[in-house]
Amino acid sequence: MTKHSPAKRVEELRRELEHHEYLYYVLDRPEISDTDFDRLMRELRDLEEAHADLRSPDSPTQRVGGQPREGFVKVPHSSPMLSLDNALNEQELREFDARVRSLLKGEPYQYVAELKLDGLSMAAYYGVGRFKQAVTRGDGRVGEDVTENARTIRSLPLRTKKDRITSESFEVRGEVVMQRRSFERLNEERDQAGLARFANPRNAAAGALRALDPSVTAARQLDYFTYFLLQDGRPLLSSHWQTLETLVAAGFKVNSHRRKCGGLDDLLEFIREWETKRDTLPYETDGVVAKIDSVEQQERLGWTSKAPRWAIAFKYPARQASTVLENIEVQVGRTGSLTPVAHLKPVNVGGVTVSRATLHNEDEIARLGVQIGDTVLIERSGDVIPKIVRVAEEGKHRRPFRMPSSCPVCGGHIVRESGEAASRCINTNCPARLRESLLHFASRRVMDIDGLGDALVDQLLARGLVHNIADLYELKLDQLLELERMGEKSASKIIHNIDDSRSQPLARLLNGLGIPFVGERTAQILADHFGSLDAIAAAPIEVLQEATEIGPKVADSIRQFFSEKRNRELIERLRTAGLSFTAPKVAKKQGLLTGLTFVLTGTLPTLSRDEAKTRIEAAGGKVAGSVSSKTSYVIAGEDAGSKLDKARGLNIPVLDEAGLFAMLDSPPDGKTQSHS
Repeated sequence: MTKHSPAKRVEELRRELEHHEYLYYVLDRPEISDTDFDRLMRELRDLEEAHADLRSPDSPTQRVGGQPREGFVKVPHSSPMLSLDNALNEQELREFDARVRSLLKGEPYQYVAELKLDGLSMAAYYGVGRFKQAVTRGDGRVGEDVTENARTIRSLPLRTKKDRITSESFEVRGEVVMQRRSFERLNEERDQAGLARFANPRNAAAGALRALDPSVTAARQLDYFTYFLLQDGRPLLSSHWQTLETLVAAGFKVNSHRRKCGGLDDLLEFIREWETKRDTLPYETDGVVAKIDSVEQQERLGWTSKAPRWAIAFKYPARQASTVLENIEVQVGRTGSLTPVAHLKPVNVGGVTVSRATLHNEDEIARLGVQIGDTVLIERSGDVIPKIVRVAEEGKHRRPFRMPSSCPVCGGHIVRESGEAASRCINTNCPARLRESLLHFASRRVMDIDGLGDALVDQLLARGLVHNIADLYELKLDQLLELERMGEKSASKIIHNIDDSRSQPLARLLNGLGIPFVGERTAQILADHFGSLDAIAAAPIEVLQEATEIGPKVADSIRQFFSEKRNRELIERLRTAGLSFTAPKVAKKQGLLTGLTFVLTGTLPTLSRDEAKTRIEAAGGKVAGSVSSKTSYVIAGEDAGSKLDKARGLNIPVLDEAGLFAMLDSPPDGKTQSHS
């Protein structure tokens, strides 16, 4: 092979481009101009096009490629990606430290302090130093494969530096973030396009990472900070600090603002330092994460069902500023709820310009005593969601807000039920409700119309192709083919998925209608009890309440929904479209637990929450979500929370899993009934 052979030049260019990507995207210390970088990239791309055998998936030219996909594959994690417990003040942090000291029986330990980034977790898998796969956190146990999108993140190396990590296969975990300048530019572009602004960088990053088209992800300019190095789901090295140093050496981006702390005092010093300096950072951070450095000590400290006992996230207090409330307007949500939104004189709160804040409902406005024209104190709760805390100064020409008597969008009837905070538009066809209603109707746990996501719904609405959920069943293939980024294969699949949804059971259809207070569980109860949509629609309030768990509030909401003429017209169109309007009536189960109501809390030793619920209901019992005077027993497991405290306060009997088995007359071997 000669010095100037194509293969040798391709490898030289890849190494040089990787070096400059690392300097620019990881170290933020570029050595060459963008023009020179583009020239090198163009030369490499030309060589790869001329010599197809030299192409490689880990080449810098392959950061963005491939066709838009139709969905994401679910992937189980090598070990759970657990969230962290929070400390909201110094006292809670001291209590955490005391627990660590007690569990380690006084032996020395060190913390590693890192800034808590406001992003989303992602695992990246490598084989022989080459990037193979990326998976989102998901529910902590199963995530989604976002490999092609992750390739577009320039700070994620496609090849690691040689010999820095000796294991042939390993996993890196970290946080995907969007820097402030990218976030602000994105919202400016959305303003110009007439699109809704993203609420915060985290939401924008999450949307970008799960975009079906990798070029969308690339345009969002995401960043990836790493903090874990695993093999087969377990730490590869003996200390967390060593892990961070090794990741840096291997070419990964690790937050440079970190410190090894000899004890709690050092940790508190780091926390206080960055509370005042965090506005200088180019990305959002809302606290500090503290982890025990020794992996051996981490393993001895162990985990609860939700979080490790060897790490904690210290959350900074919400940041505040004063500004003028210039107006209050009303937004209409998916279920028709009317939400007052405060329009504010723009003010900088913790590095973010805030011009809007939710006021929730009329009762909240009354509680605050706020009127248009007042100067108000604004707080970014969790450094993300702005809200009004109180009136700082009454305006000279202040005027009160009054909720409209009819829907501000469709003119439909507005109802506010007794005991409810929210006023609602009960017209299902209200345009303001429509977008969120369509997305809810198509979602996986409702009608499961795969492919009918945000981008497609926005296009359908913009073209006037859909005015209510029934219109979905009249869509034609040629109409979808006229939409942007829509090929024949994708369009055909969406039409097929819409057709398939006609056979979804009655409970899913009920959930999809958007009846206030009728979610997944209530919809199933109604379907089981009445057996048909017509029977539910015709039932008086007192008959509706004969179904398990249906109280006056839910019954009245159902009655209001079906009394609205436009809702009845919608139902008839869905009937004509061939959706399922009937379900087999389920006879009320009789058994050992008939007439008893249970509440589950905490983690049981052998049964999942769903398994325990199934056993109780099979024996005729009922499982409720909250403790009340009507609760017969509380079944408590490890890390039981406020439900257990409330049960004790009401003198409600508390059982463990063994006690439940004893009531079911099937105690497991070696277990005895226990009360607390």
